[in-house]
Amino acid sequence: MAELSDVRFLTVAEVADIMRVSKMTVYRLVHSGELPAVRFGRSYRVPETAVTAALQRPVADVG
Repeated sequence: MAELSDVRFLTVAEVADIMRVSKMTVYRLVHSGELPAVRFGRSYRVPETAVTAALQRPVADVG
């Protein structure tokens, strides 16, 4: 397992830019548990590895 010092945390705004979604969408993913995050004070930080994993997941076929 990676050491905590090896983990890079991203802000919600950075995650939104990387995933090309709104910040509100990132907050929804965090609150639903689909995207793990750590709360620092009043803000959230998302491990970069979690963002990478989320982007590699297949998208559900809706319709």
